[in-house]
Amino acid sequence: MEQRHLGRTGLRVSRLGLGTLNWARGTDEQEAADQLKAFWEAGGTLVDTADIYADGGAEYLLGRLTESLIPRDDLVIATKAGSVLEADRRVDGSRRHLLAALDASLGRLGTDYVDLWQLHAFDPRTPLDETLQALDLAVTTGRARYVGVSNFSGWQLAKAATWQLAAPGIRNRLAGAQMEYSLLQRGIEREVLPAALDLGIGVLPSSPLGRGVLTGKYRRATPADSRGASDHLAAFVAPYLDEPASRVVEAVATAADGLAVTPLQVALSWVRDRPGVAAPILGARTAQQLRAALSVESLSLPDEICRALDDVSAPVHRYPDHDWSTL
Repeated sequence: MEQRHLGRTGLRVSRLGLGTLNWARGTDEQEAADQLKAFWEAGGTLVDTADIYADGGAEYLLGRLTESLIPRDDLVIATKAGSVLEADRRVDGSRRHLLAALDASLGRLGTDYVDLWQLHAFDPRTPLDETLQALDLAVTTGRARYVGVSNFSGWQLAKAATWQLAAPGIRNRLAGAQMEYSLLQRGIEREVLPAALDLGIGVLPSSPLGRGVLTGKYRRATPADSRGASDHLAAFVAPYLDEPASRVVEAVATAADGLAVTPLQVALSWVRDRPGVAAPILGARTAQQLRAALSVESLSLPDEICRALDDVSAPVHRYPDHDWSTL
């Protein structure tokens, strides 16, 4: 698999990443082992997790597998911290919480360091400089090699990166921004993606298949074994089952028929090759689903197909993104 630099850093990652959101919940240890082995054998290196996935179970499972199945040095392990499960608070970006969460993640993962440590979301209650100082401390103490953010808006990303550039003594810049991005969710193109491109921050798209909808599995009905039918994730899928999304899905299916490939391959190839993207994160439930996604490695969409998909899925971005005098 092709390797790409994460933004303007020396860190190289496979251009497809393996996500572990389902691990230790809908994906058991044997299935997770099959996924990780298939990913590694295909040349994949970037494995993404978070401290709240299955309440830490996904990290623990990944740690077990890197100990017994895949050499730790063959993987680029990324995890996230900052999300909390307390009813009165969704995010905690305090130094106290973040560094304690990182140490707990390292214990579950069975490693002395993570390659990429990411803030799971922006915390409006904690001063940003405190949060960013915690990221810098993680790198200077050797517990993280690189740092990044997730689910930041454009102004939040720009503010964080600008503060890092201006603050004395801060040596470690943001390497990546993990954001939802697909043909069904192009919101980051408004501000986040331009900011990331300008600042040299690599984008790691999550849900690159539109929460599974772009595979075409929901075109006729909701499969009983799908996320859309599960108690835990049905609400996550539901926003992409409306009429505008259906038009995009049909366009993807038409393109796939014309190219003699699958809708999954078309949708994944589109987002993988967008400017600024380092590696879409694949959240497969089974090894079979993962292998189907990994087959996209040899596919590059023709320019005319990309333009057609751009047109049918284009978000409405006008003022102030375009010259106001032309509106």
